[in-house]
Amino acid sequence: MKQQKTGLYILIVYCVMQLSGAIFAPLLLILFKSMDVKNPPLVASGWWVFLSMGIATLITLLLIRKNNNFLRPFKGKPSPLWKTIGWGIIGFFLVFLGQGVAATIELKLGVEPGSENTAQFIEIAHAVPWAIFSIVIFAPILEELIFRRIIFGSLYPKTNFFVAASVSAIVFAIIHFDFTHILLYAVSGFIFAFIYHKTKRIVASIISHMLLNGFVVLFQFYGETIQKFLETYSQMP
Repeated sequence: MKQQKTGLYILIVYCVMQLSGAIFAPLLLILFKSMDVKNPPLVASGWWVFLSMGIATLITLLLIRKNNNFLRPFKGKPSPLWKTIGWGIIGFFLVFLGQGVAATIELKLGVEPGSENTAQFIEIAHAVPWAIFSIVIFAPILEELIFRRIIFGSLYPKTNFFVAASVSAIVFAIIHFDFTHILLYAVSGFIFAFIYHKTKRIVASIISHMLLNGFVVLFQFYGETIQKFLETYSQMP
């Protein structure tokens, strides 16, 4: 019962965070317009993303701290730390591979590559570098707790792995509001659920998620530089 209450409180925090933009983003926009900054709407969005996700993550972690059993919904012994970290790293490569397969399927279905959701966040990160913390740290923590711990963790004991992972993955995909690439997000969510189930530690899927988002940010920021470096290196005798 206590775990259900903690999960409900975390869901409320997450929903409030998502809806807070309707109030606070316009206020930040007024503030940055008065400061005569470049592209006030983008800067306001960037600071709202950083502040709202940062505060939501802090509140969520405080709620979990009051209920240590919340992170242990499964029977059996959780993986040791070294194995958890290892599976977190492996999970990144599994998601990377899974997204490659999903992207190939999307191309055959006529879906153009490139996520609008990702492009929007990268644009925000360029305007407000602090937003990178939200993309690489805050978002993976919140999303893994919501979609893997609460949704998958609640459904799995009542159904089975495939059903629980599929439902959590689909909801995870829908919440990103990038429906042309729903398969891409769903595959990622399913693999994150597998990593969580394999280790019985939410930290493992959080690590995988952080590494994935970090790689995307790194590639989007320095992709051309990395490509030029690799081309130069490949031409060396």
